[in-house]
Amino acid sequence: MKENLKLNLIWLVAIVGLYALISLLIGTGALNLYYVQVLQQIGINIILAVGLNLIVGFSGQFSLGHAGFMAIGAYTTAILGSKIPTYGGFFLTVLVGMLLAGAVALLVGIPTLRLKGDYLAIATLGVAEIIRILIVNGGDMTNGPRGIMGIPPFTTWQLVFILTVLVIVLVMNFLRSPMGRETLAVREDEIAAESMGVNTTQIKVIAFVIGAMTAAIAGSLQAGYIGTVVPKDFGLMTSVNVLIIIVLGGLGSMTGSVVAAVVLGIINVLLQNVADIRMILYSLALILLMIFRPGGLLGTKELALAPLFKKKEDQ
Repeated sequence: MKENLKLNLIWLVAIVGLYALISLLIGTGALNLYYVQVLQQIGINIILAVGLNLIVGFSGQFSLGHAGFMAIGAYTTAILGSKIPTYGGFFLTVLVGMLLAGAVALLVGIPTLRLKGDYLAIATLGVAEIIRILIVNGGDMTNGPRGIMGIPPFTTWQLVFILTVLVIVLVMNFLRSPMGRETLAVREDEIAAESMGVNTTQIKVIAFVIGAMTAAIAGSLQAGYIGTVVPKDFGLMTSVNVLIIIVLGGLGSMTGSVVAAVVLGIINVLLQNVADIRMILYSLALILLMIFRPGGLLGTKELALAPLFKKKEDQ
């Protein structure tokens, strides 16, 4: 009990320290507006990656529908946020977006998550495309393919930082719960898990719903960050970009997702001056990383402080 309290306090101090460091760098002008925007995008990508890694890396389900759930959150904030242009209204839109995304994920997850592999990927891709087409044909509510502009600038780096930390903490606590261990059991061997009494369909649906709700949070932040939402921003490539992050970081590693999102964000900044060949260099960097680190940057490893304390006690 005391050890857990000590670990939690260390993590809390580290998080507060990181927040203070970023505030100091911004306050002194070391980080200008462009870099602050980069930090915001990295935070949004971390939220997306953590949710998708829960689905793909920890429950073993290959999903390509993350962009669809992100679109639900983004359009919920765009539609309702303009009518309630306050932070109270914004948090309400985030909550509504999460609930809508969770409900859709539950509705489609029960029949589709019985599928496996490529069949599941195609099914989830179809779900995301259905959501996008519904938005395109949403009439005055969604403004069709033109999208919605003039969304109040709710998203700040402080808000992104806080929500990113909360999402990571909640997902990690879920993975360490009995239900989280059942999720890992389903990933390792679904037949064996079912023989031990695990309701595999239920576990997969729960992981899918949680991942969809985190994607909705990221979508709401994206809408408040950019100030505009259009259907084309939530196509297949958006899901693929998030998939690249979790594969690069390591399937089954939340720490890897965070590290990969940061690394890719830095790579994008470094390549900004070579826009003509940016995507070529970006793709080449990914290929080299996959050749030399096929399991991702961290594989399935997590950053943990507990082993350090155990080593000290043993000494």
